[in-house]
Amino acid sequence: MIRDNLAHILTTIAQRARKVGRNPEEVKLVAVSKTIAVDLMQEALDNGQMLFGESYLQEAAGKIPCFPATVNWHFIGHLQSNKARQAVELFDVIETVDRWKVAKALDSHARLLKKKLSILLQVNIGREKQKSGVLPEEAEALLHQVAQETELRVLGLMTMPPFFSDPEKSRPYFKELRILAQRFAASNLFADNSRVELSMGMSNDYPVAIEEGATLVRVGTALFGARNL
Repeated sequence: MIRDNLAHILTTIAQRARKVGRNPEEVKLVAVSKTIAVDLMQEALDNGQMLFGESYLQEAAGKIPCFPATVNWHFIGHLQSNKARQAVELFDVIETVDRWKVAKALDSHARLLKKKLSILLQVNIGREKQKSGVLPEEAEALLHQVAQETELRVLGLMTMPPFFSDPEKSRPYFKELRILAQRFAASNLFADNSRVELSMGMSNDYPVAIEEGATLVRVGTALFGARNL
């Protein structure tokens, strides 16, 4: 099942990228493996999937040692500053930085551990009160502060727009994040302003996200099946 699902997702990524004149290699699949058993993750790894996204630190701490050091790990859950050290120890990229307090804590622990940590800034593009993320109008100031006062490598932006059963309704939010990223890149606010990461799109809307510029799509259910929460 996972082999077929992975093949279908990768084919869809390639098709949607080419549809808008993009190189499919610009888009990476983050296999969202929260609550997914290690044997199912191993099946995905056996079929070439090398990038996984976890949302819970305690769960991730038990899983990550089960896999080769060549696997890449992104943290995609809400992060509290008092958990920063563990996040730095476990993950290659933290996608959900949305407050100065969290950025400062991550930077402090990364320096102590002599680790060059990469992050994404999470933007609450839909301005939903129940969701994390810096508001779009406050993102630039936070990026400036991170650039000036930390050694964190800001790769780009991440968002979770409002959920719609019709994926086309997510398109304006993805477009807004892309335009925001372009403006910040013009001000040299990212580690590589010619190659800005945009983490957006999940199982229900990732094809639309790719058409709007996503470079990271976070797909779980479409790959592993429905979760037993």
